[in-house]
Amino acid sequence: MPDVYGFLLDAELSKAFDVWSGYLNSRTGEDPGVRARLRDLLESARTAAAEDELVHARALVAEMYDEAEEAGLPWAPARPTAEEADRQARDYAKDDLRKVCTVQRREDLDTIAIILSVTRRRLWALADLDAATRRDIDYICARAGMALDLAHATAARRELERLESLARRLGVKP
Repeated sequence: MPDVYGFLLDAELSKAFDVWSGYLNSRTGEDPGVRARLRDLLESARTAAAEDELVHARALVAEMYDEAEEAGLPWAPARPTAEEADRQARDYAKDDLRKVCTVQRREDLDTIAIILSVTRRRLWALADLDAATRRDIDYICARAGMALDLAHATAARRELERLESLARRLGVKP
């Protein structure tokens, strides 16, 4: 099995590089000295990533967000929330995962994702669903989502089975 977590980390860094490159290549009229410093940091981060010093590259990207915030650059990229960063990294990683996962594995993962989504929507549509059950649904779906992100079909299927069991108990056809 490929190192999917590694793909996600690489994708997160690639996304940050693209966002910062787009910003630094635009003409915003902001402080040229700070922007030059950000360009240097971006180049250093790219070099570190190319030399497989990923921890250092991530630290440099974090420094870029900090420096832009301290300088008060209104058009600079904002540090993404954890959810935004994960979502963006998944979007970037999809292309790389398609290169290393078999067609059958990708189809299996896609099928699980579709069934998970439909079952979740059916459960959330219940009018008399209490808060604790909604939290359980979200928790199970989050665990399944993590398993899907890591291309771990067995774990995702196990979480889907938990969700389907809950649906049956509530009288919802999974």
